[in-house]
Amino acid sequence: MTCILGDNGAGKSSFIKILSGVHQSDKGRLLVDGEEVSFQSPRDARAKGIATVYQDLAMVPLMSIWRNFFLGAEPRKGFGPLQWFDSGKAKRIVRRELSEMGIDIRDPDQTVGTLSGGERQSVAIARAVYFGARVLILDEPTSALGVKQAGVVLKYILQARERGVAVIFITHNPHHAYPVGDRFVLLNRGRLVGTYTKQETTLAELTQMMAGGEELERLSKELEKMAVGPELKQVAQEMAQEINRPGT
Repeated sequence: MTCILGDNGAGKSSFIKILSGVHQSDKGRLLVDGEEVSFQSPRDARAKGIATVYQDLAMVPLMSIWRNFFLGAEPRKGFGPLQWFDSGKAKRIVRRELSEMGIDIRDPDQTVGTLSGGERQSVAIARAVYFGARVLILDEPTSALGVKQAGVVLKYILQARERGVAVIFITHNPHHAYPVGDRFVLLNRGRLVGTYTKQETTLAELTQMMAGGEELERLSKELEKMAVGPELKQVAQEMAQEINRPGT
């Protein structure tokens, strides 16, 4: 699993849009199975097995889980012009795929709008895996979630990796990336800061590189000068401790 890390404005979203065929790159090469490719649309990327799960998840809240799972790729039965949505088959597949991913959904007939944020993310991940994703790109899947739901999503991301899917995990939170990632790519304002394996770096170092040590130090000093209450002084002290912590 490769984690793409960077603060807001680092270029993470633009980067994944190039990988998924939404935008075309100005420079560089994109290789799939050792072959140079150029995606002109997301359809080209999907044809190569690259699936992207965006933050909005591309789901219809008022539709059921199984209808959302097969949205635009509905299984059909019948012959010639007399074909219709095979709802029984769709429900069976959804139950099976979610179960194999370890996802416990009470009823596939319930609407997606009744699911928690973590459950919606898990359904989107299972859908991408079912439709043949070899590379799964996840755009900030834990950004709007609480601690428990973020942990649930991280578990399902690991489930996808264990099924042989290569995962590119986009996030600005190193605390979510480090426990699950194998490789970390840091971006800052559209430029590559560095690429590291888990053996080459620590969580504290990743956090420091993302935040920018000099910038944090300047901010902590400014806060100390402006601090008029104990709460603000405490924030400044914590920032200073983070900067001076061993290994950062």
